[in-house]
Amino acid sequence: MACDTPDAHLVIDCDTCTRQGTTTCEDCVVTFLCERRPDQAVVVDLDEYRALRLLGEAGLVPPLRHSDRSPMG
Repeated sequence: MACDTPDAHLVIDCDTCTRQGTTTCEDCVVTFLCERRPDQAVVVDLDEYRALRLLGEAGLVPPLRHSDRSPMG
């Protein structure tokens, strides 16, 4: 994720994730936080992404495991 723009954000859409429906998906922070409908994306701004990454690195929540399968990912 590029971190050089002030309005940077990360869109996490499980429909574009290569790990959707796997055991890795079950341990993803998005699944952990949201338990949302499968067709809903989660939008995270840069500060939130950094916080989620730090929480994951500290072992407080599962890490972000999204891996985009779209050509622009």
